[in-house]
Amino acid sequence: MGPLPPEERVKAVLARLTAGGSVTVRGWLKTARHAKGISFLEIYDGSCFAGIQAIAEPALANYESEVKHLQAGCAVVAQGELVDSPGKEQRFEIRAERVSLVGGVGPDYPLQKKRHSFEFLRTIAHLRTRTNTFGAVLRVRDTAARAIRGFFHARGFVELHAPIITASDCEGAGEMFRVSTLDAASPPRDAGGAVDFTRDFFGREARLTVSGQLEAEIAALALGNVFTFGPTFRAENSNTSRHLAEFWMVEPEMAFCDLAGDMTLAEAFLKHLFRAVLDECEDDMKFFAERIDKSAIETLEHIVASSFAHLTYGEAVDILRRSGKAFEFPVEWGKDLQSEHERFLTEEHVKRPVVVTDYPKAIKAFYMCVNEDDRTVRAMDVLVPRIGEIIGGSQREDRADVLERRLGECGLRAADYWSYLELRRHGSVPHAGFGLGFERAVQFITGMQNIRDVVPFPRVPGYAEF
Repeated sequence: MGPLPPEERVKAVLARLTAGGSVTVRGWLKTARHAKGISFLEIYDGSCFAGIQAIAEPALANYESEVKHLQAGCAVVAQGELVDSPGKEQRFEIRAERVSLVGGVGPDYPLQKKRHSFEFLRTIAHLRTRTNTFGAVLRVRDTAARAIRGFFHARGFVELHAPIITASDCEGAGEMFRVSTLDAASPPRDAGGAVDFTRDFFGREARLTVSGQLEAEIAALALGNVFTFGPTFRAENSNTSRHLAEFWMVEPEMAFCDLAGDMTLAEAFLKHLFRAVLDECEDDMKFFAERIDKSAIETLEHIVASSFAHLTYGEAVDILRRSGKAFEFPVEWGKDLQSEHERFLTEEHVKRPVVVTDYPKAIKAFYMCVNEDDRTVRAMDVLVPRIGEIIGGSQREDRADVLERRLGECGLRAADYWSYLELRRHGSVPHAGFGLGFERAVQFITGMQNIRDVVPFPRVPGYAEF
């Protein structure tokens, strides 16, 4: 027994031009209805949103002993003739000549034919992928991941596998998970009583990465254009619907590139990503529009067709102040824009995506290129309806003296970033990049309300099951 051949997947069977011939499908029963002298079995194999119905009759040798006892969740193999379906919901069905039970279910199988809350489904993450919603989410994730890599590879980018274990904090926020082999109950101590990390596995403190950006910059200053696409981690004690402790980031870095080029690439990237999902996940997106967010398709189509607006941070602050809106968070130059501010700009002011640039340096990371005014940096955030920021990026600081000063201003030790500083002393060039949180993007695409429901196995404070 080998992998399921593509031509035997339900998606391929339903895509046939005409009925006829023998087919074999393997999958799980979404529903099993047993009437007098006939059984209707809906088989789902995850290849597409739809299942295919198999009609089983008492003439089957195992009908009385096995088939008429099948129920939702059972794994089966069904073989028979593909015929036109008289029902309105599907084109074809299978007139079964053989139905074999591969794996049964117990009386406590939790996925019954009713709506289950997403909170409940998180407690059975090992089974929730069999539901319509999570099957659709995973197919959208897969399509989006392929579209992302296709976008960059078509433009000559090289994919870099950045390390997951690091000794530096890219964001300077300190919200990182420690990686250690020391005895947690009795770690070695130095003369001052502090934990002696020189005796740890790496000879120093090590943590899980929050970003692959610093490593991507190293590669970009040798290969030109690179991107990373991998797991990142934040030890942020947040239980909001938008935060995860483990998530995936897409981070391109481009040598000989400034902020204008960064913004142009980010706009093209989002449009490519959304277009790919709309084209390749039509049935899944229809489901999200019907059951999750009625504007899901319309929003993506609007973004693909729009030219992105551009505002400086200062202009955005002025617009927000003059809006007359009573925001929960005050609008003040020098403070970061909140989600409510970002959504007003994109949903009500410009009514399309907007790129905000030139933020105050005091609220941005040390690596962002400082403008001539010495108050702002060449940073950009791409804002979209419903969620606000979806991409954050900047032109990187390529001047060694300015970068060293910025490290000091941010309370970071230059010695911890020695290799990053050396890049600025050996063949430095202007370069830029951005980051897209993959789960945040999938949440936006699907309209799902909680980011824990667009990742197969969420990792959040107090929860690391499955």
